[in-house]
Formats: sequence, C-alpha cells, structure tokens
Amino acid sequence: MDSILINSPRVGNGYDVHALKERLPMRLCGVDIPSDKGFVAHSVGDVAIHALCDALLGAAALGDIGLHFPDSDPRYKGIDSTKLLSEVVAMLSGEEANKYSICNVDITIALQEPKLRPYIDTMRETLAGIMNIGKDQVSVKATTTERLGFVGRGEGCEVWASAVIVPNNEYQY
Repeated sequence: MDSILINSPRVGNGYDVHALKERLPMRLCGVDIPSDKGFVAHSVGDVAIHALCDALLGAAALGDIGLHFPDSDPRYKGIDSTKLLSEVVAMLSGEEANKYSICNVDITIALQEPKLRPYIDTMRETLAGIMNIGKDQVSVKATTTERLGFVGRGEGCEVWASAVIVPNNEYQY
C-alpha cells in the first residue's frame, strides 16, 4: 500500500487502580479531594490521570504510562501526575506521534467515598487546561460499586478512561 488515510479518529482506553490508605493525600484529575484516605503510589497517585495517560498513549500507539514513566525510575518518585499528563500531551503534539489533536476524553471513577460530585467541574476544567482543549471535550463521571468488591469496601479506587484523537496531517507515506 503506497499511502493510507490517517486523519480518521483513533480511540484509546486506559485503566488504573490504586489502593487507599489512611493519612495519604487524595488527588483526582489534578484536584485535591478532602478525605481521610489517599492513594498508595510511587507518584502522587492520581489514578484518574494515570488512566487518562494510558488512553491517550494507546490512541497514538505509543505504549503505556509504565513505558514512559516507570516506577523504577527515581525521577518519578512523588511526581505530580499533572506533569505526567503534560508530558503525554507534548508527546502527542510532537513529531514522533505525527502531531495528534485531542478530540475528547471520558473518565469514569469508581470510588465508594468521598462523594466526588462537588469536584467534577473543577476536575474537568483542570484537565482541559492541561490538555489545551475545551471543558466541553472532557467528561468526568463518578460512581460507587454499591459496597461490592475492593472499591465498595473502601480499599481502593479504579478508573476507566477513553480518548479520541485525530492526526493533524492527512496522509502518511
């Protein structure tokens, strides 16, 4: 095949899970959430941003967050996850990834408590700012698991993220 049309949308999915522990900070989508428990992680542990990074990287076929920011690398110990997302956005707009634009992202957070509704709009604004897209291109939803499983018992949080990106160039030879 001499050339292929590559300006069609590309979809990526991400998933991440972190355990909860008392007296640790809780940050989701770059927003500090008041809580008695926070995430156990090598970085700040923003499980939502980690899943989002995987969705964006997956859509561009650039691997995953562990490939680019391994937890074995001391540079990433305690790093703010918004910095990781900023780096992923830079990768998407760079030559290596054929300069992709982010069309939209959708995140679902499963967490028994605390209730996240009061923070959703701030989360959307924060993520939109980091990704240089409109707030209307960012969806963040929260759910519980009706007290079922490790999430329902308050032992952890899991997040699913999807991203749609589109290449900025029309053809690849």
